[in-house]
Amino acid sequence: MHIAFFGSSLVSAFWNGAATYYRGMLSALARRGHTITFYEPDAFDRQKHRDMDPPDWARVVVWPATQEGCERALEDAKGADLVVKASGVGVFDAFLEQNVLRLKAPGTRVVLWDVDAPATLENIHTSPDDVLGPLVPDFDMVLTYGGGDPVVDAYTKLGAKACVPIYNALDPTTHYPVEPDPAFAADLAFLGNRLPDREARVEEFFLKAAQVLPDQRFLMGGSGWDDKPMPSNVRNLGHVYTHQHNAFNCSPKAVLNITRDSMAKTGFSPPTRVFEACGAGACLVTDAWEGIDQFLEPGREVLVAHDGEDVARQLSSLSETEAAAVGQAGLARVLAEHTYDHRAAEVEALLEGSDRVAPVTPEEVAS
Repeated sequence: MHIAFFGSSLVSAFWNGAATYYRGMLSALARRGHTITFYEPDAFDRQKHRDMDPPDWARVVVWPATQEGCERALEDAKGADLVVKASGVGVFDAFLEQNVLRLKAPGTRVVLWDVDAPATLENIHTSPDDVLGPLVPDFDMVLTYGGGDPVVDAYTKLGAKACVPIYNALDPTTHYPVEPDPAFAADLAFLGNRLPDREARVEEFFLKAAQVLPDQRFLMGGSGWDDKPMPSNVRNLGHVYTHQHNAFNCSPKAVLNITRDSMAKTGFSPPTRVFEACGAGACLVTDAWEGIDQFLEPGREVLVAHDGEDVARQLSSLSETEAAAVGQAGLARVLAEHTYDHRAAEVEALLEGSDRVAPVTPEEVAS
């Protein structure tokens, strides 16, 4: 198929948490023989902070963040076999949601791919300016990157023809074990941008744990934290580029995942950080959320904490040997079941109308 994909950005992870998901998902589809064109706006200084060149597996079209630029991108996408409008493009989302459906034609399907379903659904139900809700039945399918039954039920009630979660996963070609880097040495590291519905959980699970363990080293990475008061044993790095993620994950004794509040409440929404850290062989500690055991076995492949004191308790008793064992078990699990090659096979089966997902071979995962 020729897939035309409208998203936030493929070439920049700057203020763009979906970048890893897009790259892993679309590169896996390209490996399966599909042609990808990715349309992204020149917005939020992302083009000034590119962390990758346009890949050989996708044509990247950067459109001016104007209505005229958006219209030209839509015109360019005409004739694709599959047109995808992702949530959170960041500019002209409502215009795209209304006009991308005009690309439907014999041989062209249009899909809504929601990469932040809790936020999208809340906006549909509470914003007087929402235009997406009434349009949901017009899309051929709704895909989400998480949410489980609550999200599927919500989209079904809105009239979606089908709604299927395609969860985050690991791209083993980009996230893998490397040698530790002293620049990222710590007892516990957290990587995430400062967002309103994550900040309180960062205070609880990360900063409170640092207060409880003043003799241990804590490392913070991500944009927006510069003016945030932090305990003296927390070192703030600021933005960490994608090419540094493997070293960031491999160097500390443990890595902490903190789920955004809306996704923690919904459950069944593993962030990309979960699979990135496990793919690097890191010992992952995650805040508790419903559905974690669908992806990793608590206590063996991941450590689960219910609050900051729980994080501190587990970290204080965690030996280097135990941390390494958890990391290796998590790595084995995600390679066996949770790569983007596995997810691409699921998407293919959906688009083909098949009830069976073709098995993914170890050779495909290794590629």
